[in-house]
Amino acid sequence: MFGWPDHVTLLFLAASFCALCYLFVCARPGRSWLKSVLKTLSVGLLALVAFQLADRLLLGVALTCCAVGDFFLSRTTSDQGLSEAFVTSLGAFGIGHLAYAALFALQPGADLLRLKDGWPLVLALGLLGLVVLYLALRRAGRLRFGVALYIPFILLMGVAAMALPPVGALALVLPAALLFILSDFALAQELFVLPRGHRLRRPLPYVIWSSYWLAQALFLIAFTAGP
Repeated sequence: MFGWPDHVTLLFLAASFCALCYLFVCARPGRSWLKSVLKTLSVGLLALVAFQLADRLLLGVALTCCAVGDFFLSRTTSDQGLSEAFVTSLGAFGIGHLAYAALFALQPGADLLRLKDGWPLVLALGLLGLVVLYLALRRAGRLRFGVALYIPFILLMGVAAMALPPVGALALVLPAALLFILSDFALAQELFVLPRGHRLRRPLPYVIWSSYWLAQALFLIAFTAGP
């Protein structure tokens, strides 16, 4: 699979299995160690694949930071419990986004001039960032400054992805970055915007998880798949 050795393929399949299992429990209310373990392993095993295959340390670092963020995010349940664990998860994800942005920018084919041709998407990302910033400052309470600081990190990751040439496996990077941004936007709606009992709360956990994990898997494939 993807030109990987058999043992690495098995690791990826194990990560995929954990991600699928988590999809079935992600909408359950409250926190549990089953959810935390499944969520963390789903990305942690991808990081293990990256460290075994990639010659770029940044890919493994980014996936590891996101796995750490997943663990702490899975341990949050309420506004009282959001504080320390949620801020820790924001920090881990923020470092992960910076690692991804650096990974994209350091690729030989990266060219910031591509942003000029893709200005509509850059504008759309900027407007989305402003909307989420507005919602965070209004609805996130004591976490609003942490959320506000996090927004530029993920937007930087998205913009950096646009600098890569859409050829070969690297063509997966921009769609993956947009899926990651979609997941974060949906999570913001779930945590800070939608009232309890709102009908959109039922499908949101599935949207958040499926778009997020697919983004991580696509990043991994883009930088490790064989020719």
